[in-house]
Amino acid sequence: MNDQSTLTGKKYDVVALGEALIDFTEAGRSPSGMRLFEQNPGGAPANLLSALSRLGAKTAFIGKVGQDMHGRFLRMTLEKVGIDTRGLIMAENVFTTMAFVSLNGGEREFSFARKPGADTCLAAGELNLEVLDNTAVLHIGSLSLTDEPVRTATYAAVQRAKKAGAIISYDPNYRASLWSSREEAVLRMREPLPLMDVMKLSDEETELLSGYRDPEKAAKELSDRGIGLIAVTLGKAGALVCRKGECRMIPGYDLPATDTTGAGDAFWGGFLCQLLKSGKPLEAVNLEDAASFARFGNATATICVSRRGGIPAMPILQEVIRLMQR
Repeated sequence: MNDQSTLTGKKYDVVALGEALIDFTEAGRSPSGMRLFEQNPGGAPANLLSALSRLGAKTAFIGKVGQDMHGRFLRMTLEKVGIDTRGLIMAENVFTTMAFVSLNGGEREFSFARKPGADTCLAAGELNLEVLDNTAVLHIGSLSLTDEPVRTATYAAVQRAKKAGAIISYDPNYRASLWSSREEAVLRMREPLPLMDVMKLSDEETELLSGYRDPEKAAKELSDRGIGLIAVTLGKAGALVCRKGECRMIPGYDLPATDTTGAGDAFWGGFLCQLLKSGKPLEAVNLEDAASFARFGNATATICVSRRGGIPAMPILQEVIRLMQR
């Protein structure tokens, strides 16, 4: 049996480090009028890997959950999607992180149970080095930069994977309630930028990461800082991509949104999948390539938001192709 990915020849196409958590998503009212919440597996890195796995990539997760009903559910869910969980730590002494998500017209409001949550307790000594040494891409988000010891573990993982030749991918994924202040968030979220090769951010995060609210100005500023490939997601409008200071808008697809949970993760999963499938080293990717990757990412995200939840909503390759052909 061949243990290498068909996309990259590496054991893993993408490894993601960070949070796997439970999204308790608002799901109607009880007979007595109380709000009901549905248990959905989530967490941006886990969502991203689910999108990639459903699209045919070989993936692995590094993180920590509790040895509890939610942690066991998350591990089972990741494995069911095809994500390698040998880097997932099941902790006896801390509870799995939870996020309660209320929906208003498809938009979300978060309330986290994370004081601390298991994801913040991953230590550098617990990293699975064999996984980090054998991936084409390592992806991180900013939620693993909010607390110690996971912040130190994240930087250790980035340095290890980078030394082994991996592309380093970053999604800031700003959640205001998880930071002590906006100033701390800006400081911590900008710190890893010199280590990043590719980056996805939303139009709500442009000013935080670059100092510019305008997506094109923000992308050019990040490009000037040395980030090789940047995508800014713009909701229904689609996405803007930037390569070596040149930018292009890629329109989205027009389908009704049911739940925007995981939209950015689905987009970036589709984008990274096409980047890897192109077979091009990052330095050979041009703006036309980036636009093609973003079109595929837009289609992946469009299908995701037409369904409920994050991980359960990720489409398979054939669904994305059908939407693009329409």
